[in-house]
Amino acid sequence: MTDEAVANERPAIQLEEVTKMYSGKAGVRALQSVNLSFAKGTFTAVMGPSGSGKSTLLHCAAGLDQPTSGKVFIGDKEIGRLKEPLLTDIRRKNVGFVFQSFNLVQSLSVWQNILLPQRLAGIRPDKKWAREVLEKVGLKGKENVLPGQLSGGQQQRVAIARALACRPDVLFGDEPTGALDLKTGIEILRLLREAVDQFGRTVIMVTHDASAAAWADEVVFLADGKLAGKLISPTAQQVADRMMELSAG
Repeated sequence: MTDEAVANERPAIQLEEVTKMYSGKAGVRALQSVNLSFAKGTFTAVMGPSGSGKSTLLHCAAGLDQPTSGKVFIGDKEIGRLKEPLLTDIRRKNVGFVFQSFNLVQSLSVWQNILLPQRLAGIRPDKKWAREVLEKVGLKGKENVLPGQLSGGQQQRVAIARALACRPDVLFGDEPTGALDLKTGIEILRLLREAVDQFGRTVIMVTHDASAAAWADEVVFLADGKLAGKLISPTAQQVADRMMELSAG
């Protein structure tokens, strides 16, 4: 098998024996020896009770936080021990982020927000691709509008367009529909699903919503910082039942 073929078989994200401790009087173990991989071109939801380690998992996988022990790979690059600015460079080139709070710059237009990460990275923006993404998320004609003039759903579309404009291998979502009404949330989930099915991206989404998780190919459950099972091709009812079991726990 060629080196290229081996590389193509690597997961988009891989965690090997990842443990994360937070200092304090007692010392909080947020993740405990987690082994987990996310295949390329798949949509995974991460769920668990409050305090189960969902956000910590997301932050370690995305390179926003470093594990206390273990290894984290984005593609074939181990990022767990990288120092800035190398880590920043990998994040900018390989991952995109969509947060519950949108994180848009309110003084910049929609178009300026979408191109901002590439400009900050010193990369010449691919404006043709950015316009395709803008149209895909339903914001054509809104290029010069400020975020404050948009609805919450439209602002989240800007955030998704901003992430996709960088052509990331992996798109991380931290409760991306948490601040939206049901109808708008479904529209955002459909966009994330299309990012996988049409653009070939890998999407990893933390959510507390069983219906949102049902859009994923797989749901990974956490409890007390440990893996607590998976569901393949989940239904909302299956996810809700499993969450009830973990919460009762």
